[in-house]
Amino acid sequence: MLTHTDLKKGVKIIIDGESYEILEAKPLKMAQRRVVIQTKIRNLITGNVFSRNFHQREILQEAEISKIEAKFLYSHPDRKSSTSNGASRHRYFFCEKDNPAKRFDLTGAQIGSQAQFLKSNQIVEAIIFENKVINISLPIKIQLKVIEAPPGIKGDRSQPGTKQVTLETGAKINAPLFIKERELIEINTETGEYVRRVE
Repeated sequence: MLTHTDLKKGVKIIIDGESYEILEAKPLKMAQRRVVIQTKIRNLITGNVFSRNFHQREILQEAEISKIEAKFLYSHPDRKSSTSNGASRHRYFFCEKDNPAKRFDLTGAQIGSQAQFLKSNQIVEAIIFENKVINISLPIKIQLKVIEAPPGIKGDRSQPGTKQVTLETGAKINAPLFIKERELIEINTETGEYVRRVE
């Protein structure tokens, strides 16, 4: 069991029978000198993110999560989805890394912003809760090819030293002016930011 002091980024807990991951946690001192932990948590099944405060007397159950390696296969538009975000309107299909017959799929809302960096045959970690795959996790750093890169214009003051490039997955990110088409670059999948050019 966990107390409010155990709540840190990355810890997975159960609330009302569903698993959540803590994305941010910081102590907040209240007027009566009681410290609460102010958190931002993500439902690992639905992908919904919201804020919640945990108080000193709250006891929480840690979510027992296991992981297996899986392979991303493809995505296609999800007609049932009512969200307006492009990536969220797709379903993403995977199989166990060494067993193509064992398949599962997730919505774009579940996967979140990482979905924009998925490419065919990419190896990811599938997150399992109560014997069911509830989400996936990409490596923090991945390498993707640039398919569109406008020439860098040094006088552009809107984004000093950067320009928007399009990656092979369709994702658009800001990269340095020297990045060209067909180059391989490293991306941080947690922040969606350029890391380095791969020589």
